[in-house]
Amino acid sequence: MDRAFDILARERPDFLLVHPSPTIFRHRERVAQFALRTRLPTSTSNRAMVEDGSILMSYGPDFPGLFRRAAVYVDRILKGAKPADIPVEQPSKFDLVVNLKTAKALALTIPPSLLQRADQVIE
Repeated sequence: MDRAFDILARERPDFLLVHPSPTIFRHRERVAQFALRTRLPTSTSNRAMVEDGSILMSYGPDFPGLFRRAAVYVDRILKGAKPADIPVEQPSKFDLVVNLKTAKALALTIPPSLLQRADQVIE
């Protein structure tokens, strides 16, 4: 991660899209500290990283809803359905979460129009 941080500090992007991998999630505090130190706005699809203050905003599927739908698939398979016969579903509900504490720490102003569209605003 240090090498990635060095490259980001040198290249100075305007924005960082954070992939919600298990490794990044485990080191989200380091990502947050780097982003705050370099005043780099961040976004991800994992709302938990916004709720704990490590990321500025998230836009992604409703993961608890996806997990509930997965249980329906498991139930159908356990009752004899062939996995290949079950249609694939795509997420239909997406959440936008904005952390205003993080925005303030980054000295950013979030447009009111974006805040109005947010499913959750953390103050």
